[in-house]
Amino acid sequence: VQLVESGGGLVQPGGSLRLSCAASGFTFSIYAMSWYRQAPGKERELVAVITSAGSSTNYADSMKGRFTISRDNAKNTVYLQMNSLKPEDTAVYYCNARGPWHVLPKYQFDYWGQGTQVTVSS
Repeated sequence: VQLVESGGGLVQPGGSLRLSCAASGFTFSIYAMSWYRQAPGKERELVAVITSAGSSTNYADSMKGRFTISRDNAKNTVYLQMNSLKPEDTAVYYCNARGPWHVLPKYQFDYWGQGTQVTVSS
């Protein structure tokens, strides 16, 4: 199983970035996908989640209206479009896969990527 994030980098406040997470080694289309982030000295927090078919999404309150999660099951890839970035968005962003969706939560698998750094600074 591999989750490989890309697209991070340095961006000025107000700018945009699009993160990608390429998945392999499992049946991507039956897993919910999420983005988490972890800033220095802080706990990892959920950014956004999308269901296996992409029919439903959910966001942390501070990201609503600025971030958009999407997925392409044909490409085994999940995306995070980040707009109107703020310095407080600076963090390592992690991709997460949890599923399969039809399995009880306590029996689901949980996979993580290695993270990609996003730095918002002028």
